[in-house]
Amino acid sequence: MFRRCAGGILALNSLALLFGCGSQRGAMTRLDEIPRDPAVQTLSQTSALEKVEPDTSPPQTSLQFDSRVQEPANDWPLPVHDDGYFTFLRAEQLEYRLRDDGPDAARWETQGWFGTDYQKLWVKSEGEQSLRGQSEGEFEIQSLYSKLVAPFWDFQIGARYDRRWGPGPSKDRWFGVVGVQGFAPYEFETELALFVSEDADVSARLTATTDFLITQRLIMQPRLEAEVAVQDVAELQVGQGLNYLDMGLRFRYEIKREFAPYIGVNWKRSLGQTATLVQDDGGQVSNVAAVFGVTVWF
Repeated sequence: MFRRCAGGILALNSLALLFGCGSQRGAMTRLDEIPRDPAVQTLSQTSALEKVEPDTSPPQTSLQFDSRVQEPANDWPLPVHDDGYFTFLRAEQLEYRLRDDGPDAARWETQGWFGTDYQKLWVKSEGEQSLRGQSEGEFEIQSLYSKLVAPFWDFQIGARYDRRWGPGPSKDRWFGVVGVQGFAPYEFETELALFVSEDADVSARLTATTDFLITQRLIMQPRLEAEVAVQDVAELQVGQGLNYLDMGLRFRYEIKREFAPYIGVNWKRSLGQTATLVQDDGGQVSNVAAVFGVTVWF
């Protein structure tokens, strides 16, 4: 009796499982029969066929660039080389001075350099020679090493030699030189130098010039030069303090940029102790001169 009941229970369980599976299969069939959107179906098939490859490349940063972008075009000009050697020579003053009092004179002021944009060897020369009466004059030459230390400014160091001649024995001196040269605000070309002589006499000189364009070729150039000394040097007519002021105004006409004749006026006056020493030696404390000459550069 027990076996018959167990067998009936097993048979009922089997029928229940059979009808349950059938109902699930029918439910699945009904879901498959639901119509789908063609676009969604196409996207699903495409996504299934494509294989997405993971991106293993390192992330781009602001310091990484595509090497292909860096390649210059074939028609680009060659890069500028700023380490080449160049030369420059300029005669700022080659002039005749017609003085109101005293002998007329010829004067020159030249400077040139050889080197790169950053380091140069400078040579500067200026002087004056009387053209009437007794021969007298003065001459100065400087040899300087120059290094660019700021935009438009060079530091300079080197040596200077002076020589004076005239009535009596000639006199000469050597100096050490330290200075700067460049463009001050408002385009003033400036030279400021400190001199120490072989006898430890200390002096300094400031020279400043600038150009005002009246036309593209006619240019007005004011010029100022002043010198101070720490000690008296009586035999060379140099007094302590401000020695002299030298001021000029020149008008040049640039026939070419490299060649320009000019006319103008120049005034020079000894000051302080220097004026006293010049008077005691029979010299002129002040003079005014009409000037004409040429400016050239290469």
